[in-house]
Amino acid sequence: MISQNTIDLVFETARVEEVIGDFVQLKRAGSNLKGLSPFSNEKSPSFMVSPVKQIWKDFSSGKGGNAVTFLMEHEHFSFPEAIRYLAKKYNIEIEETVSADEDKAEANEKESMYLVSEFAGSYFQKVLWEEEEGKAIGLSYFKERGFTSETIKKFNLGYSPNTWDALTKEALGKGYKLEYLEKTGLTIVGEGKQFDRFKGRVMFPIQSMSGRILGFGGRILTNDKKAAKYLNSPESEIYHKSKVLYGIFHAKQAIAKQDRCFLVEGYTDVIQMHQAGIENVVSSSGTALTPDQIRLINRLTKNITVLFDGDAAGLRASLRGIDLILEEGMNVKICTFPDGEDPDSFAKNTPYEDLVRYLEQNAKDFIQFKASLLMQDAQNDPIKKAELIRDMVTSISKIPDRIKREIYVQECARIMDISEQVLFSTLAQLGQKELSEANKKFKQDQKVFEVVKNESNQALEKVDIVTLLEKSVLEILLLYGHLEAEFENVFVQYDDNGKETEVSEKVIQKIYERIYLSLQEDEIEFANPVFNAIYLDLVSHYHQNESFDKNQYVTNLNPDFAQVVTDIIMNDEKYNLHGWLDKKQVFVKEKDDVEVLSRLVTETIVTFREFLITQINTDLMNQVKEGVVDSLEDLIVAINDYNKLKVSITRRIGRMRSDYN
Repeated sequence: MISQNTIDLVFETARVEEVIGDFVQLKRAGSNLKGLSPFSNEKSPSFMVSPVKQIWKDFSSGKGGNAVTFLMEHEHFSFPEAIRYLAKKYNIEIEETVSADEDKAEANEKESMYLVSEFAGSYFQKVLWEEEEGKAIGLSYFKERGFTSETIKKFNLGYSPNTWDALTKEALGKGYKLEYLEKTGLTIVGEGKQFDRFKGRVMFPIQSMSGRILGFGGRILTNDKKAAKYLNSPESEIYHKSKVLYGIFHAKQAIAKQDRCFLVEGYTDVIQMHQAGIENVVSSSGTALTPDQIRLINRLTKNITVLFDGDAAGLRASLRGIDLILEEGMNVKICTFPDGEDPDSFAKNTPYEDLVRYLEQNAKDFIQFKASLLMQDAQNDPIKKAELIRDMVTSISKIPDRIKREIYVQECARIMDISEQVLFSTLAQLGQKELSEANKKFKQDQKVFEVVKNESNQALEKVDIVTLLEKSVLEILLLYGHLEAEFENVFVQYDDNGKETEVSEKVIQKIYERIYLSLQEDEIEFANPVFNAIYLDLVSHYHQNESFDKNQYVTNLNPDFAQVVTDIIMNDEKYNLHGWLDKKQVFVKEKDDVEVLSRLVTETIVTFREFLITQINTDLMNQVKEGVVDSLEDLIVAINDYNKLKVSITRRIGRMRSDYN
């Protein structure tokens, strides 16, 4: 386990804007920073970071917290994993209180898959650099491609021996389980046999934005026509190829800094461009570009330049990807290379200054690109030309920004020698469905706000609701914090027409971790200082220990805190928040019922958040009335964002109460 001294030092050192800046492009908004939510598919930025307070808030999903909670939410790290990541980022030496072997043994299933992948990556690199087969075949191949030793090491390239079970034997000998070797796709198991998926291939580790190995791509070096030239890891709990971009870990800072991303097709394209000095480059790894991959780039920049070789057939097949980029509200350009050249070969043979100049001078706007490409087919055929124009207008209709749409219509009219009026008419026809959906959404939102207004006017029970809620949270932590339950994460998603819907996903979490993350989302501190101290001590205890003994915990507390904790533990009354458990005759002591625990935790947290968000908004409104604000514009934005968040939470409370009755 990580020592408390290390944890404290990490919290003191880590800067939330620096940590989040590795994953999201942030721009100055008054005293804060703002960007697109990394948790939902939104068009307008509602993700706020406060360098002064060292917190973040995502108003589209309701999440929030500090640097550690961001990593736990975004990268699905456990608390220790987040601390280790930040310690590495800030060059902080980690003090351990138990051995790393015990940590590995206690890892959950998903973490076990990460550990196996990390081991495989290290093994493939070791074979490449230290074993004769690896040096003679794998290293020679990379050197022939023009990669330097520094580049090979930077991208963690490796080699898998050309024997049936070299990796599998090595991993099993080191204590890794066959179950996780199979689940990651590293080992294929069948009919009592087991063998390596990637035998005899040079290896390209596929990393997440934070640098974790998710899977691998392997290239065969023989002329075996029965074997695929490139082989990727299969879909798994940690690897989803439609949501991953090769090279994003090495490119993210350059993309954000230069405010542009170059998109290529293959692994070697990325590596060669990077070696040539163009570091803001990623690849879709040979698969068709997906919305999830585009959103990954969208967090870092609005500007994409797609790099293609001169293959006309391949270019036409990629046009759909351009429309997907436009739908995300991004700016897209296309750059093609001379016949016979691709990004890999061109970067290898072109000096840096010439390469930069070529990319700048040959990048075409998507309208110009489509016109030049498709006009080759249309030529003097009026029907084909009409189809081409409609195709271009369809692309323009994908652009969310009205001003950009109008400018592109004007450009299209100029290039295709057609009146703007005809193009606008066609565009209007395509937009009728979108307009209808927008009107429908507006009416629905109006109804929701009316419901919220009516509910907010209803008086709460005449009890100290804050004390009740804070005590309820402590009770849950003390009785069940070490247990696991299934929870529902709810976030906002948008369809192709920009329609907003709520999407949910199921996750398994420790109860203490669920409470910690949820309360961090709204910067919640307990009003009762004794309760707050106990809460922080409990969370710290759970982070450091796998088991929890209530009696032992109370014994080690100071007398003032111990009395409060004892009173909570000895309380045999039914949990009566909003009366829903009372109506169902469900008692807190039924801890074996995981569903009951999940509902109990969720109801408590959501109600607590609704109450506190109301308080936050009241305080903000008072600041406006009293004129004690640094930036009125920032304050109004914050009030609107919290209003939207409260609407979302109120909806959820309504659904829960409906489900429980």
